[in-house]
Amino acid sequence: MNVTSVEPIPVAYPEPNDFGATRYLCLVKVTTDEGAVGWGEAITQFPDANHAVARLVEGMAEAVVGRDPVHTEAIWRALKDRAWWYGYGGGLASYAIAALDIALWDLKGQALGRSVLDLLGGPVHERLPAIASAHAHHESIPEMVDETVGWLSTGLRGVKVGFGKRGNARLGYEHDRDVEYVRAMREAIGPDRALMIDLGIAIKWDVATAVRRVRAFEEHRIDWIEEPLGAWDPEGYATLRAKTQTSIAYGEKEWTLEGFERVLATGTCDVLGVDPARAEGITGFKKVVDRVEAYRRQANAHAWSSAITTAASLAISFSTPACKVFELKPLPNPMQNDLVSEPFGHVDGWVLPPVARPGLGITVDESVVDRYRA
Repeated sequence: MNVTSVEPIPVAYPEPNDFGATRYLCLVKVTTDEGAVGWGEAITQFPDANHAVARLVEGMAEAVVGRDPVHTEAIWRALKDRAWWYGYGGGLASYAIAALDIALWDLKGQALGRSVLDLLGGPVHERLPAIASAHAHHESIPEMVDETVGWLSTGLRGVKVGFGKRGNARLGYEHDRDVEYVRAMREAIGPDRALMIDLGIAIKWDVATAVRRVRAFEEHRIDWIEEPLGAWDPEGYATLRAKTQTSIAYGEKEWTLEGFERVLATGTCDVLGVDPARAEGITGFKKVVDRVEAYRRQANAHAWSSAITTAASLAISFSTPACKVFELKPLPNPMQNDLVSEPFGHVDGWVLPPVARPGLGITVDESVVDRYRA
């Protein structure tokens, strides 16, 4: 089996989990001489990045066409070498590598008749707790709490809530409102459900604010605070770590193994976020979680895009003890619920290992892909 074609497909779709905003992804379709098709994805987020990554994928195709997709490591290294100038340290090149690598792992599994999880060594978990991964949108705190309680009524084991997002929630800006929200949420969901707070890019806390806010949240127990000081502030995070007890999560904006390594080396990150559609694919994600295990920290898949990335993230998450929960979007959306024939979900609040089908184990509906081409 050899690759014969690579097609980048930028898409744009409405995301109800993001207050109805249009979100952008660059899907990649890789086809072989035997007619097998592998699917990958880059979580590009913005239209300009989307089309730039598509062009990079077209250029990088020269390093993929004619190759045996089973050789994922060799091709991944060839792609990294190709991007030596414009991809040093990450950036859009990492998006392109990610999308191609995920598609090649999909084909590798099909060629060998095994699932990606099997190829990664098999499951080390029987199941993982599923949590709702949501953004806070509404002005009324009781309304937001009731909405969350509705999601958790399906059995979900907790919720991660984004502050500073679209809509009228105004969370992340006012101390008293933030604390009241956390208090009301904990009271409503009870002591046994997980509650994580994720600070969006619009929130600009300084260290003193972060310490004061997290200490106040701790009176109502949160399981982790995500990016309270942004993507990179080692001194600030060291102070926050010394003055609070809550686990600190960050890292999802990193691109490469070297970037994740510098985060881990600070000793300030308890939960390292990794997105395979950004961090150079399944190959890149696997290299990162190996280091997370060595540091005895937790990894968490940022699978907040399409079912393609969900499939890749599930395979990695089940293959390593470093991953301990799995995030699911609570509201249906086209790239999760329409894109594949069997959307991902949970059983009584637990995510089970992916069905043992070859590759990623998904069947992509190309009519949906065409509907959302950008």
